[in-house]
Amino acid sequence: MSLVDWLGNGWLVEHRTSAQEIGDLLAVVDRDMRDCAVPGLSPDWRLNIAYNAALQAGTVALAACGYRASREAHHYWGIESLVFTIGAESSLVRRFDQFQKKRNIGEYDRAGTISDHEADEMVALAQDIRDRVKSRLRSNHPNLLGE
Repeated sequence: MSLVDWLGNGWLVEHRTSAQEIGDLLAVVDRDMRDCAVPGLSPDWRLNIAYNAALQAGTVALAACGYRASREAHHYWGIESLVFTIGAESSLVRRFDQFQKKRNIGEYDRAGTISDHEADEMVALAQDIRDRVKSRLRSNHPNLLGE
């Protein structure tokens, strides 16, 4: 499978991005990375914020490749696409997907189910994804960076 196959299946749509859009999305990622480090936040909320940072970084990577996830299951496709967009290992994608499930429980079903350790792991994963996305942008799409 490839992103082109995903497009054909309707899981992605073509998207023309700009340096402005990429900059705006990276600003969201950076804001969320700062916010999840604020002392005193619950582990549930820290994980949720870090998850959003990682998901937005995935959105940046997809946009740089000329796509965005379709509305249906956009979190799923945003996570799974990291294999193609930044060359992520399947183990990274599986970990991210596990955190999505944890996030959903903490967000929608039951408070207090996330440990400090799990929140720390999601923060580290989000930082790793952000760094990989920025590195891929520098290598493959420098015209999209306002640096």
